[in-house]
Amino acid sequence: MSVQNSNSDRALSRKQRLQEKQRRQLAVVDTVDKAEAKVRKAEVEVAMAVAEAVQVFGGMQEASDGLDMPIQTVQRFLGLAQDEAAGAANVAEAVGTVVEAVGGA
Repeated sequence: MSVQNSNSDRALSRKQRLQEKQRRQLAVVDTVDKAEAKVRKAEVEVAMAVAEAVQVFGGMQEASDGLDMPIQTVQRFLGLAQDEAAGAANVAEAVGTVVEAVGGA
């Protein structure tokens, strides 16, 4: 009987170790996901600022020179700003559709 209890204790211990390992792995994945979301938000903010700089400076090349940023980087941020604006427009359109479907507010 004592042999079975001993095996049972080791199995439980292995199970607990596995659960703790999985818990730590999930915590790390959660931390990375949150950090990626923060990076994405920061990139969008920079993209919007670059888009504004292009307007203020009067063009991409001028903004590139004024910001001391390669033209390819300015173009990448402009693309990101356009994608973000298109996404916002799609959300606004979807909200409008839902409001109309519910009976107009």
